[in-house]
Amino acid sequence: MSVDNICKYLSEQYPESFVNWILGGTTTDANILKSELSIEPIRADFVALLRTQNRILHVEFQVEAISNPPLPLRMLDYFVRLYRQYNCPVDQFVIFLKRTSSAAAYTEQFVDTNTIHQYRAIRLWEQDPAPLLANPALLPLAVLAQSNSPNALLEQVASQLDMIEEREQRSNISACTGILASLRFDNGTIRQFLREDVMREAPMYQEIIQEGRREEALLYTLRLLNRRIGTLTLDLQLQVQNLTTPQLEELGVALLDFNNAADLTAWLQNQ
Repeated sequence: MSVDNICKYLSEQYPESFVNWILGGTTTDANILKSELSIEPIRADFVALLRTQNRILHVEFQVEAISNPPLPLRMLDYFVRLYRQYNCPVDQFVIFLKRTSSAAAYTEQFVDTNTIHQYRAIRLWEQDPAPLLANPALLPLAVLAQSNSPNALLEQVASQLDMIEEREQRSNISACTGILASLRFDNGTIRQFLREDVMREAPMYQEIIQEGRREEALLYTLRLLNRRIGTLTLDLQLQVQNLTTPQLEELGVALLDFNNAADLTAWLQNQ
């Protein structure tokens, strides 16, 4: 299961918790914005509008520090698209989840001949676990926070999970915790402290798996279409992105007979 999907789920379910942890404060007016940005579509991990401040918080979650295109260029790209679309200040953060000594995790700007763009990096292994432990929505991140005794921290997180009264919330957050914990702990250690039966009954568990499969199917289908009939127009890209997983699978077979964009258009009209 994708760690990205887990982080997206948590931040979209509990936006105020993430906003208040990252920016500080006690905001209660964070609105989730559409994370797919126009032109050649790209999808941000978490974008929220803080209404009273009229500013945007954009967060990317990173497991690996190295990415293609490089992360500083991606952050500049996100910033330009968000600013053009919403015309308000944009605060950007990258949360690095897995400990690394890579220079990319310590870089906070894009620099080119006439351009300097800055953002903030949060290295989770350097963060105080206290504010994460105090908020149920942030407990999954707490297992990756700073600690001289990681196992003791995991045990503390498990105790906090047991204190969540609402059953579905406890199951969902436990499942998220177990998946993120895999970035730091082996399976045996995770099972020692976290209840597997509680994690498996989480309603979001299968939802995230299915969404992850759909994203993989979408990316694969778009790649095949670009090779088969050339770069798609924005309108065609959006139509393909709106297809269900079964439709994407059908398109993956049908496109083998396409010769041009008109064939794709005709196929889409029949759906």
